[in-house]
Amino acid sequence: MRRLLGVVLAAAVLAAVAAGDPLAPAPAAALPAGPSDRPAVVEARTIGHSVKGRPIRAWRLGEPGKRRIVLVSTMHGNEPHTRGILQSLRDGRAVRGVDLWVIPTYNPDGLARGTRRNARGVDLNRNFPYKWADLDGNYESGRRPGSEPETRAVMRFLDEIDPRRVLSFHQPLNGVDTDTKDPGFARRLARALRLPQTRLDCGGLCHGTMTMWFNHHFRGAALTVEYGSHPSRRRMVVEAPRQVLGVLGAHRTSLG
Repeated sequence: MRRLLGVVLAAAVLAAVAAGDPLAPAPAAALPAGPSDRPAVVEARTIGHSVKGRPIRAWRLGEPGKRRIVLVSTMHGNEPHTRGILQSLRDGRAVRGVDLWVIPTYNPDGLARGTRRNARGVDLNRNFPYKWADLDGNYESGRRPGSEPETRAVMRFLDEIDPRRVLSFHQPLNGVDTDTKDPGFARRLARALRLPQTRLDCGGLCHGTMTMWFNHHFRGAALTVEYGSHPSRRRMVVEAPRQVLGVLGAHRTSLG
């Protein structure tokens, strides 16, 4: 399956090159980890760039060699609050018990514009090459599967990292999707985050989503976490980071 995925990735990149996309290769670039001001960070990378050239950054926390988890936020630029969870984990005390990667801002162009979609008007959560469909309007799925540089950056990154779990944070539907490869973990996560258990069917428009693509191609399990429209800052930067670490069997180092 990983070999097939490599073929899919290569095809997406070649199609982008043929279309004249100068950002198509966008290999991951290492960044200084900065342990003095961010003790939790053990590695930092620019995994790609947006349509407008903004960097998409991934930060590694915790202990390499432990269970590998990836957290993703701000796939939709008008859903910014959950970035606080990932930024708090990145900027807080060192993490133990898990090999954790966080991508706080997946769609930096959409965030800058305050829009759901990227700078080409594509919903990145409808652009992945699994059960892709030609959608228009608010769920515009792009010219073809994997057409967007943001999508390809995350595909390459997940293919390399091959995590055990991926948690994709969104707003505003307020629930944890239990329709996934590991519903038991989804139920535990919902209880830990104090969110309802739900089945997110996208109103029949779940085509080309990141979690569907990951669950089909990888051994690990991906699921979607939805907070409400206006979660409190305390919930995002204090409560939820602690809850996420707890359900993952991880913790922060003590002070002193």
